[in-house]
Amino acid sequence: MGESGAAVVGADGRARCPWGAGPADYTEYHDREWGIPLHGVAELFERITLEAFQSGLSWLTILRKRAAFRRAFAEFDPERVAAFGEADRQRLLADASIVRNRAKIDAAIRNAGAVLRLDRPLDNLLWSFAPEPRKRRPASLGDIPATTPESTAMAKELKRRGFVFVGPTTCYALMQATGIVDDHLTDCWRANCA
Repeated sequence: MGESGAAVVGADGRARCPWGAGPADYTEYHDREWGIPLHGVAELFERITLEAFQSGLSWLTILRKRAAFRRAFAEFDPERVAAFGEADRQRLLADASIVRNRAKIDAAIRNAGAVLRLDRPLDNLLWSFAPEPRKRRPASLGDIPATTPESTAMAKELKRRGFVFVGPTTCYALMQATGIVDDHLTDCWRANCA
């Protein structure tokens, strides 16, 4: 990690957020996805689900199991996941290629149903919490909050609509991952692509 969480120059000569300069999985995710605006119901449902599964674990664990999660959860099609029954729960609990946690599996199924009951597209709901762009990018990881008023409001609204495993910290991580906020550091090469 760079001094006080500042950007780190990788072997390829590119400066990145410190966490993105780690294992290749992190670098790929940092460079191609994190902080880049994302839309689409299945795509955003996937991110909500993966953020919930990440709770208490390393994001690297989730990234390395991502293809298996997609297979196990029907490519994150909310209609298909909402229809999962007890046989599907047992299948998921027995699937060593994903994180086998009953509460998180049940949350994914419940959240799929919540997506289907929304009165507007999931994109519109999540992006309605986008804050005004910052005047200055964060210079170090220490400048990035764990929660914001917007992530707290998003969590409250999602819970009101029947979602679970969506606290303010998880919602802020979701906002970062999907480009609702862009927390690439000032010296990170991605910051100069916006």
